[in-house]
Amino acid sequence: MKAKIARKAAGQEWEDPTLEEWPDNDYRIFCGDLGNEVTDEVLANAFKKYSTFVKAKVVRDKKTLKSKGFGFVSILGQDDYIKAMREMDGKYVGNRPIKLKRSDWVAKSANSKAIKKPFKM
Repeated sequence: MKAKIARKAAGQEWEDPTLEEWPDNDYRIFCGDLGNEVTDEVLANAFKKYSTFVKAKVVRDKKTLKSKGFGFVSILGQDDYIKAMREMDGKYVGNRPIKLKRSDWVAKSANSKAIKKPFKM
């Protein structure tokens, strides 16, 4: 059983079950400068050529459902992660070139204990 994932913002704390969909042992890539036409599927198609690709998600506004202009990609293999970071940064996904960064996201369980630390290149 996976630990419950706690989120904290604006002085509030809550459990976010959508974060449980992501692997604990992945390398997460922040994908910035995404256009409104980029969907989860479009982002996934750009990265699925890497054999250890797991998931892609475009972050959307909860009320308007418009893209916030960024998303995340999950890759399990370190070699694929490094290769994707080198090959895909600046490539067109949709109508714009994307900007990639190492995600500094660290999962925390409901008791605020870190589950994973970010990978450093």
